[in-house]
Amino acid sequence: MRVAEVNQEDLKPFIAGLPKAELHMHIEGSLEPEMMFALAERNGVDLSFKSVEETRAAYNFGCLQEFLDLFFQGMAVLCSEQDFYDLTWAYFKRAHADNVRHAEKFFDPQGHTCRGIDFETVLRGIQQARADAERELGITSELIMCFWRHLSEEDACKTLELAKPFREGIVGIGLDAAEQDNPPRKFASVYKQAREQGYRLLAHAGEEGPASYVEEAIDLLKVDRIDHGNATLDDPELTRRIAGEGTVLTVCPLSNVKLAVVDEMHRHPLKTMLEHGLAVTVNSDDPAYFGGYVNDNYVAVQQALGLTVDELHRIARNSFNGAFLDEYAKAAHLDELDAYVATYR
Repeated sequence: MRVAEVNQEDLKPFIAGLPKAELHMHIEGSLEPEMMFALAERNGVDLSFKSVEETRAAYNFGCLQEFLDLFFQGMAVLCSEQDFYDLTWAYFKRAHADNVRHAEKFFDPQGHTCRGIDFETVLRGIQQARADAERELGITSELIMCFWRHLSEEDACKTLELAKPFREGIVGIGLDAAEQDNPPRKFASVYKQAREQGYRLLAHAGEEGPASYVEEAIDLLKVDRIDHGNATLDDPELTRRIAGEGTVLTVCPLSNVKLAVVDEMHRHPLKTMLEHGLAVTVNSDDPAYFGGYVNDNYVAVQQALGLTVDELHRIARNSFNGAFLDEYAKAAHLDELDAYVATYR
């Protein structure tokens, strides 16, 4: 079957079997309402919602801040090592069903330490689930510690210090939460410290912020990847530069629509990004809140934009090339991916 003969509906099974990496997923954002209520009961936490259905009905966000307000509430049910294990293990099982071979997950320690939860409690639960996922599901993973950008750089420095005893289990640092009025330059010093300590560097930029935030993340923070990066296209010179340098963008289509970054999926810039030579990937961001895991995002953007097998293949290749894997592991994943696509055709 030639690529031109494949219609959009036909590509659902292709996407289902496509080997892929997920590079942009917040583990706290995979807290489904059912688990939220179960953990609330386990830990004696009162929720503002009375039922799972009422909770899901509240997932109608007008902007990033409205989502964050609910997201912060949900985190309150995560209290014990077992809670963090259960949350992370549930994500890995879902990722396995989507043929994810490697996952790089964010976590937000400031959202837990501010509630009196020890940094070690968070790490031990997540790390045990990571080990079990690799052994039982064959999914490798890395962990990325994010700083909340609406807090001070001093607070971020304290978090970086807390992480020192656990350095070997954390591959990188990121920057998330409210982007407006919190430019990357606000965190230049803590990023310099993290770089000197050997962390890989990432930052959310160009989601609700301007293209200049993407440029700052690259030039001032020296990031290895850009999370989101939609606004890059607003600056043609920056677009050409990022395409030439091969900087990977971890794009989250369903999230972008849910948070009104893009008004409708058929207006999503991902296809234009591909046409400009940008190394884009597709990811789920906060799947419990935004209505879908990684394959749901692939299907949604493919059907809305008419992406071809070649384009989907390229996106999946970008996900492995952009991952913090050694060259041997990357080559093995890419060989499997290329073989899968060749067999499909």
